[in-house]
Amino acid sequence: MKNILVIGAGKIGAVVAELLAHAQPASGGAYRVTLADRSAEVLAEIDALKHRPARLSTLRLDVDDPAALRAALEGKFAVLSAAPYHLTLQVARAARDAGVHYLDLTEDVASTRAMREIAAGAATAFIPQCGLAPGFISIVAADLTRRFDSLDSVRLRVGALPTYPSNALNYNLTWSTDGVINEYCEPCEAIVDGQVREVPALEEREEFSLDGVLYEAFNTSGGLGTLCESLAGKVRSLNYRTIRYPGHAAIMKALLNDLRLRDRRDVLKDILEQAVPATLQDVVVIFVTASGWKDGRLQQHTYVRKVYSQPMHGTLRSAIQVTTASSLCAMLDLLAQGRLPQSGFVRQEQLALDDFLSNRFGRVYAAEAMAKAA
Repeated sequence: MKNILVIGAGKIGAVVAELLAHAQPASGGAYRVTLADRSAEVLAEIDALKHRPARLSTLRLDVDDPAALRAALEGKFAVLSAAPYHLTLQVARAARDAGVHYLDLTEDVASTRAMREIAAGAATAFIPQCGLAPGFISIVAADLTRRFDSLDSVRLRVGALPTYPSNALNYNLTWSTDGVINEYCEPCEAIVDGQVREVPALEEREEFSLDGVLYEAFNTSGGLGTLCESLAGKVRSLNYRTIRYPGHAAIMKALLNDLRLRDRRDVLKDILEQAVPATLQDVVVIFVTASGWKDGRLQQHTYVRKVYSQPMHGTLRSAIQVTTASSLCAMLDLLAQGRLPQSGFVRQEQLALDDFLSNRFGRVYAAEAMAKAA
């Protein structure tokens, strides 16, 4: 049984800890999980859960306390960071010093670039971006690219959306508000005409329909993970865009640019969290298309999935919780089974899609159709 530290008991971290602690040895190995957070109130809610598994314990921890973080890492196989993106590097450096495997969910481009330096020469694995996007989306895209003799374009589109939009933003909060704001503000990596470039967030808006529903998509930061580096010199066009319902991008541009709230992110966060309700009735839309040449012909392959909110171990979880938490758990599981590199910096696209989908946690993406939760 492997001891795991999960840092961050928020919307995703709590579900990650629960999934791992419920895992049975007969299905691939068991974990003893410590869920750490600085908030005593949040941890008390976890402790009071009716379906809390026996192999889950909680720990009050301030990541800014190096001694406490070092003590929490002692004897652990891996640490999984579900903390805010600005704490990513602190946890990673502590993991390096402690000789512990490190995995996270960050979409922050700068943090991932710095992670390479931390991982260089490390005896343990450093696997950032293990969520939905970045994360699973890179595994899908890499699988599609392997089907061609040569590539032309790869387009990644992902969105976590309310099933029943009912406000002007056509949006409900489904995960980290800090993360949403960050990806709407920071530069976005892309490959344009064969060259790696940075393009502005919220721009290059497009519309498309899927199953009779109209969506918009626009540039956001971080979703490509390390794909720009992996596909540099191999593809003419590579881009990532977030999916929303039409009208969302225009309002967010007004808030961020016209009202200059990109310079006052704390104010924007407060506005969104006070005015935009959270929901568990959501859907994750995944739409990845690759085109290229095979046997002398220009061809296209597309991967499409919709995942809805659903019960997990007796509790209704949102689609973004289900997909993001399952991705992180699957990567840890594959690492523990020796099916991922055991040291240094590990990219998501190094893993075969079939290996991910056959994993007990990754199977949530494998279903052809997911029933809507009530």
